[in-house]
Amino acid sequence: MSQKQWIAGINAVSAAVEHDAANVREVLIEAGAKNPRLTEIETAARRADIDVRRVATQALDGVVGGLRHQGVVARYAAAKTWSENELEGLIEAAQGRALVLILDGVQDPHNLGACLRSAAAAGATAVIIPKDKAVQVNATVRKTSAGAADSVPVVPVTNLARSLRELQRLGVWIYGLAGEADASLYSLDLRGNVALALGGEADGLRRLTRETCDQLVKIPMPGGDAATGVESLNVSVAAGVTLFEAVRQRG
Repeated sequence: MSQKQWIAGINAVSAAVEHDAANVREVLIEAGAKNPRLTEIETAARRADIDVRRVATQALDGVVGGLRHQGVVARYAAAKTWSENELEGLIEAAQGRALVLILDGVQDPHNLGACLRSAAAAGATAVIIPKDKAVQVNATVRKTSAGAADSVPVVPVTNLARSLRELQRLGVWIYGLAGEADASLYSLDLRGNVALALGGEADGLRRLTRETCDQLVKIPMPGGDAATGVESLNVSVAAGVTLFEAVRQRG
């Protein structure tokens, strides 16, 4: 069985059972484990008619390889993602207050998971990722996201620039994060239909993405200079900062 068909860890499995039970095929729990959260997962899974088995620790280790499983794993049918064709409906349902996170080429599954976690906590309308040259929602992403991968719509798209133009057609203003930009994130009005575009770990926003954005802005960093060696934030940290500035304004 391919490791990609399994998710591991208490938060990841609990969220999968709660939010996406139809795609959970079975849950394996460490035999003899006393953690009450494992008992809660078992009860919830059985209530959702998901097969549950108690197995030896070695069996869990073998299923997930090097992943830390905390005594529970679940076999997944497929990662839950949304179609490009559903994006318009998501924007319209937000009734003029859409908040979209665009991730242009994030490679690290832990970063994507952390971004999804921030997006879910901020009540984001959707997270858009490219189908190519970027990490997709896999087992590591689901575990890192602590369930957010199942609660915020993730929309993989074939052509990111085309999708950005479609957002603009729907009345969404797109701000791209770039360290060399002149305007500050905190000078923006983020209360309407807004999309926040962040680039990948190595190169930031790609050229075509930059050119398609309505405006480039930066997160002011008074401590970021050559002396400290701090010139940019990790993409997941930047996502949290930008999303929650929008949340603050909308509050």
